[in-house]
Amino acid sequence: MSDRVIQTARYKLFPSPRNAHREVFEHEVFVPHPYALIDLPSFYFAGRASLFAACRLSDGKMGQLVTFELEADAAKFTANFTPD
Repeated sequence: MSDRVIQTARYKLFPSPRNAHREVFEHEVFVPHPYALIDLPSFYFAGRASLFAACRLSDGKMGQLVTFELEADAAKFTANFTPD
């Protein structure tokens, strides 16, 4: 398990140990459900994606941040993700 914390201008991020890629990509979607199950491989994205537990710095809201290499994958996730 990684103890590494990534701080960006907007988030404090904790990488998921299941990530194939531990990069913060350009396109991002904040999911305000910290305990929702997000299975990235089941979305069959065209590009790379990564998942992080996240704390939004502006208001301290906890959730998850999914980042995407491709903008189309971010749109696909937004359209198809339903929190459990």
